[in-house]
Amino acid sequence: MKTRRSPLTGLAAVLVFVFLYAPLAVVLVFSFNVARHGTMWEGFTVDWYLRLLDNQAALAAAFNTLQLACTSTLFATCLGTALAYGMSRYEFPGKRLFHHVLHIPVFIPDIVLAVALLLFFALVRKFLAGFELGMTTMTLAHITLQIPFIAIVVRARMADCDPQLEEAAADLGAGPWLTFRHVTLPLMMPGIVAGSLLAFTLSLDDFVVSFFTTGPGATTLPILIYSSVKRGITPEIHALASLILVVSAATVVTVAFLRGRTEVKR
Repeated sequence: MKTRRSPLTGLAAVLVFVFLYAPLAVVLVFSFNVARHGTMWEGFTVDWYLRLLDNQAALAAAFNTLQLACTSTLFATCLGTALAYGMSRYEFPGKRLFHHVLHIPVFIPDIVLAVALLLFFALVRKFLAGFELGMTTMTLAHITLQIPFIAIVVRARMADCDPQLEEAAADLGAGPWLTFRHVTLPLMMPGIVAGSLLAFTLSLDDFVVSFFTTGPGATTLPILIYSSVKRGITPEIHALASLILVVSAATVVTVAFLRGRTEVKR
């Protein structure tokens, strides 16, 4: 039986999408505006994107952002996947409690996690000479931020993996490593890819945790945009924000595509 859709439902959906995406569209449009100041449209140009190629501070921040996102995602994916596998396939004391504790970093505000990490690094500096805030501390902070998200996504994927397939491989003579490599890992891979892309996006867009754990010479694009906005919003800021937006959107679309393919295969 078909449910008749009210016109108000469609109108509400349109209003919600406008509310969510209109500010992003404004930033994207004004990154191509000739006017350097103000909100009046004076013509189309791509000069602001070209000027970014000559902006050494922006290029250094972009390199730091990509390096931070790639490095932290790599380590967080390995650790988060191992954590998800262990929680899905093994029993240990306090497993139920640990499952709930794992969700705490996901729900607490970023500012709380950032302050906690800053205090922790301050304690480490007291006992470890030469330990300073910078790319290392930001990378460790981002790994801490990313691991719960990856573990939750991968564990959700493993919940749909039939353990009998691993048992069948073992019955046919495959050892633990061969079973994991040829059976378990391929089954986990959609979750691993989705979790790693989600973690990459979190790192790419993060400002609060990075701001509290950064040091000299470790400026990322979100931090650069924040410091530049305090001097006045310019089209270069719009261009930088638009590039981050495009990369983040592409990552989200990729995650949705991979998830859709996984559901079709089921």
